Amino acid sequence: MRQLMCDVTSNLRNLCVAAVEHRERGKGALLEKNGRMTEFQGQHLNFREELIRLARAIFEEDAFEDTGPKARPWSRQAGVTESRLLGLVHHENEHALFVFTHRRMAITGDDVTLDLVFPISHDFAIVEVSSPEELAAVGADTRVRVTDLDLELELEVRLPFGSHTRLFLSEVNRAWSEVCKQSPSEVPASQFEWLTKYRKTSKGPGAARQTSVPRGPPFSKLKKSGRSAVGNGKVHGAEEGTGSRGELLTGENSTESSGKGKGEARDDLVRSSQHTVSNKAQMLAIPQFGLRDNLIRCELLKNEALYTYIRDFRFFLGTYNVNGQLPKESLLPWLGCTAEPPDMYCVGFQELDLSKEAFLFNDTPKEQDWRKAVGEGLHPGAKYALVKLVRLVGIMLLFYVKREHAEHISEMEVDTVGTGIMGRMGNKGAVAVRFRFHNSDICMVNSHLAAHVEEYERRNQDYRDICSRMAFNRLDPSMPPLTIMKHDIILWVGDLNYRLFDIGADLVKNLIAEKDFQSLQRQDQLRKQMEEEAVFTGFVEGEISFQPTYKYDTGSDQWDTSEKCRVPAWCDRILWKGKSVKQLHYQSHMTLRTSDHKPVSSLLEVGIKVVNEESYKKTFEEIVRTLDKMENECIPSVSLSKREFCFEEVKFMQHRADTLTIHNDGQVPCQFEFIQKLDEPAYCKPWLTANPAKGFLAQGGSVDIDLEVFVNRSTAMELNSGVQQMEDILVLHLERGKDYFISVSGSYLPSCFGSSLHMLCHLREPIQDMPIETVRELTLNAVEGFGGVEDKPLDIPKEIWMMVDHLYRNASKQEDLFQQPGLRSEFEEVRDCLDTGMPDSLPGSNHSVAEALLLFLDALPEPVVTFPLYQQCLDSSSNASQCKKVISQLPQCHKNVFNYLTAFLRELLRNAAHNHLDANILATIFAGLLLRSPTKQDFAEKRKTQDFLHHFLLQDLSIPREEEAQCDVVLIMVPLGRGREESASNPKFRSIRLLLSTGSSSCTAAVLP
Repeated sequence: MRQLMCDVTSNLRNLCVAAVEHRERGKGALLEKNGRMTEFQGQHLNFREELIRLARAIFEEDAFEDTGPKARPWSRQAGVTESRLLGLVHHENEHALFVFTHRRMAITGDDVTLDLVFPISHDFAIVEVSSPEELAAVGADTRVRVTDLDLELELEVRLPFGSHTRLFLSEVNRAWSEVCKQSPSEVPASQFEWLTKYRKTSKGPGAARQTSVPRGPPFSKLKKSGRSAVGNGKVHGAEEGTGSRGELLTGENSTESSGKGKGEARDDLVRSSQHTVSNKAQMLAIPQFGLRDNLIRCELLKNEALYTYIRDFRFFLGTYNVNGQLPKESLLPWLGCTAEPPDMYCVGFQELDLSKEAFLFNDTPKEQDWRKAVGEGLHPGAKYALVKLVRLVGIMLLFYVKREHAEHISEMEVDTVGTGIMGRMGNKGAVAVRFRFHNSDICMVNSHLAAHVEEYERRNQDYRDICSRMAFNRLDPSMPPLTIMKHDIILWVGDLNYRLFDIGADLVKNLIAEKDFQSLQRQDQLRKQMEEEAVFTGFVEGEISFQPTYKYDTGSDQWDTSEKCRVPAWCDRILWKGKSVKQLHYQSHMTLRTSDHKPVSSLLEVGIKVVNEESYKKTFEEIVRTLDKMENECIPSVSLSKREFCFEEVKFMQHRADTLTIHNDGQVPCQFEFIQKLDEPAYCKPWLTANPAKGFLAQGGSVDIDLEVFVNRSTAMELNSGVQQMEDILVLHLERGKDYFISVSGSYLPSCFGSSLHMLCHLREPIQDMPIETVRELTLNAVEGFGGVEDKPLDIPKEIWMMVDHLYRNASKQEDLFQQPGLRSEFEEVRDCLDTGMPDSLPGSNHSVAEALLLFLDALPEPVVTFPLYQQCLDSSSNASQCKKVISQLPQCHKNVFNYLTAFLRELLRNAAHNHLDANILATIFAGLLLRSPTKQDFAEKRKTQDFLHHFLLQDLSIPREEEAQCDVVLIMVPLGRGREESASNPKFRSIRLLLSTGSSSCTAAVLP
């Protein structure tokens, strides 16, 4: 499911919103994208506001399907399918299932319509109807039939595989179970009266009593004969399976079509929910493991070699940077180059779409074109199903399997990580799919890392960010997510962008002509970084026996003849990590000329652990017998490596960690968990994390727990002010055992990051040169008002001036400013310079300083446009003069900062020919920082904040520098002094001139430091 409130890296193609008027006090179970089930409480909610977040399960169109044609628009006729939203609504002690129609680009409440309402009563039934053939064709989709005998309604829904579906179905199952516990005679006469407003009664005899809300199509009564029809499910070409993922199927059917009564139907669903080793793809609900089950699972994992054997499968891996082009030629020479059809395909694309629309809204029509080209280019000797497609801006990964293997795929999850500016933009980053094939856990990653020869450190950082931030949900939602490195097999493809260093283009081309690839590889950045264990530790890459794949003139095999004349390099790579992997080929495909890159492929023979059912049963029974003997004999016991941890001089956004080792010194396996303390919302303070927070220990086993400290914008202000101290007590609980207490303490160095503008304007020296008591007093005064402070504050914080002044002088013409991220190490140097005043000038690259400015604005406790004026900004976003009036109401320091920053942004736009920035890009990046919502922001609000900022970016850009004298000038004073040797009462100042239109109170021209 996609949330309405998403950043610019969210996939707007999949935004779907469910909105109904629900004024009674109630709550809905929300099914989030990451698979967690959450709840909200609502009171007097209206149609277009908070209940836009009504419970829903997304049917993600075409995201899990075969490469057949898209489903036709849905109607009441049999055999027609379309995407729907499904929501479980809870009102007091009653539940109902809501079904919504929606437009393809559902953004607001107007884009969705309530279509059907199924009260979960004794007449309700939900049964899994997925056939073995269907599971084999699509891998893991779940088909369920929902019926209401009283309303004579029935529909079939195909749900995408994943934890989000299992969570949703488990909630529906739980609600249905509660109803089944009651006798029909106990049902009150007023049952489901709250649903009256959502349906109207048909006056015709025999008509269904339920219809849609206004704007929806009328219901038609289901006939009592015939069989349920399914949607358009045949696939053309080399593939076969069902149609689009997220399909809702309806048709004429009998109330007896299931062949069972209501009670029998419910048993069917329960049986379908059971976990089986041979066909995990049929799991419908999440197994709730208790201690005994977890111990059995732990022992099974330890003894896996007793009941599994290795069987080889062939994986085809491909990567292609298509440079924003549409497919112009068959991909068969690339994807169908193997003699025998592979068992699986992992196909990665980069730069699928280079347009600004794709960058800002993560939506591109080119996805369909390339997906179709891939489907037509697969090996013709087998039939394949598209199991998963995942995309982040221009980075796309497609996962295909032979149809006979699909039933052995389970536990599939996806995730995306953007490593662009502030770690959010998706122009660079990675997408990944993880799944279990038979008994092996596999992760496929497609990444596009930072460009340019000199940016290898940035590429290293991108790799580390992807590995640390990529997380996959578990079947058990209480367990921590899986990271990339927690898999048996890792397959990594992509445009890694590592280049050849210290070698000229002419020499490279000569060595290529001589096919002396070995000499060239000694200059390869990736090989060097891997040898130094800076990246891809433990990964393997096959021998490269093909010429560099970058850069060519598009449409030819000629090396780059542009003005930049790029040095050829092996940017496009394929690596793997894991046991029992053998590479059969690794090559480029020179005949494809669509892009300035050449596609690369690798065929791997991978040993997969396959379960022997008979051996598994014997092992399982032996483990159960052993546990039966031990269960009541001993209580669990552990020893800890230490019980006190201290983190000194922690800095803003600095990751600090220490290790707690837990050793099971008892006589039985044990389960541990960090638990909440009384009256506290979580087991630890928000700046602290224990990873993993729970787990299992075999007898004599040990586990390392990473205690991680990280201060971000949400915790910095309270630590700066002294309201919170870095002190916490962790409670480690053993199931059936005792509790252990671990003390965590530390000291935090105050930072300008996370401090308020008011406080910083009263701070004339670097924050870490001030006594801690003074900083805390100023921080508290900033909240309560500076009534007792006599010193005249600075017009703007000196820290903002230092960053803007640096960028104005050095980066006005910098290409990709505010779009290409800097290095984390350089950000830390910038932070330390601002906090300590040393050195006198900001260190680091222009991109690092630019990112530091964005992080500074993001960390402000109160944004530049204060929270009380946020709604006025939205209301006035279409009127430039009203926008200026809103800014005039800001507190003086906030108004100065807003005028100063927007003047600087206009100066950047004057140099757009060099830096390639435009108002849309700057508004997208800065609107969410300058105008933050006090609550969660929806897409419509984001557009309004961008429109608001647009008025200040586009005004008076035509004022030439020679006309500066015709403008009023205001002087903003900031100190340049460093250190305590300069008196705070007599600091050095430097003026910053802001051009103001004559007679206007708002800044309309450029910053002139």
